[in-house]
Amino acid sequence: MRMLFFGMSLAAAGVLSGQEAGKFVNADPALGAIVPAGAKIEKLAGGLIFTEGPLWMHDGGGYLLFSDVPGNAIYKWSPGGKVVDFRRPVFLGKAEKGEFVGPNGQTLDKQGRLITCEHRNRRISRTEKSGAIVTVVDRFEGKRLNSPNDVVFKSNGDMYFTDPPYGLAKQDGDPAKELQFNGVYRLTAAGKLEALVKDLTRPNGLAFSPDEKKLYVANSDPGYKIWMVYDVKADGTLANGKVFYDVTKQTPDGLPDGMKVDVKGNLYCTGPGGIWVFSPQGKAIGAIMPAETPANCAWGDADGKTLYMTARTGLYRVKLSIQGIRP
Repeated sequence: MRMLFFGMSLAAAGVLSGQEAGKFVNADPALGAIVPAGAKIEKLAGGLIFTEGPLWMHDGGGYLLFSDVPGNAIYKWSPGGKVVDFRRPVFLGKAEKGEFVGPNGQTLDKQGRLITCEHRNRRISRTEKSGAIVTVVDRFEGKRLNSPNDVVFKSNGDMYFTDPPYGLAKQDGDPAKELQFNGVYRLTAAGKLEALVKDLTRPNGLAFSPDEKKLYVANSDPGYKIWMVYDVKADGTLANGKVFYDVTKQTPDGLPDGMKVDVKGNLYCTGPGGIWVFSPQGKAIGAIMPAETPANCAWGDADGKTLYMTARTGLYRVKLSIQGIRP
């Protein structure tokens, strides 16, 4: 099937290489500095339901954690190739088949503890070094959060996260929804929670620029598929929000979702058809397209140059030329 990508067909855009597990689309010569010659997309695991939340863990020689949201599990993939349960189930209540009840985005705090967005538990949790799981935040002004989706830390310890309604069975129309908006929040290191953005319909993935002066936020609304960029003020609040890139007219499967940034400030944003690669100035320079539509990505391995991709039922990776920013 012919798909439109960056305003041109795949044939016109220029495929750098094609593998059974995916391909690359070159929309600008700048992609050559990111994707090395001969790069291959590898499939590492399959047979899952809807993978999300990849996170490289540095201990024990290094391994990857990732979520399966309707599968209600966090899995561990080790370089030897084996996938095992890390935490399952996450939501202990009753769920209908296919409901997005489980964990989603994950990161590490400054102490190296696992931070997990838990959809139907409607909270962000922290896994202590002892293995105990505690609630970091689950309410705003006394009302339960919708279903925290993705999370990132600023270097000063402030935690920023998004809270769309995907974990609620009827989403915005669910009677259990207590907040009238789907927000972007900051929980300061001192414990103050504040809603920074209230006007996005489906806030999703988020990432800081390398200097932390910009915050990028994906909006995964099928009717308004965009990435936003905000100035991060000295006090940590956001200002001057504007559209960074709009893919509303793109027809391939996938929505703006998880994202990561490399040390040069390039963005790797999951969206229609694959991972869109943008320059810091907002120019689409290419795409990384595993065999399945990705929902999130994360930097891993010892040098931080391998991009791991959670894509529908599978887990993929590709070795790139530039180091990524990771917790």
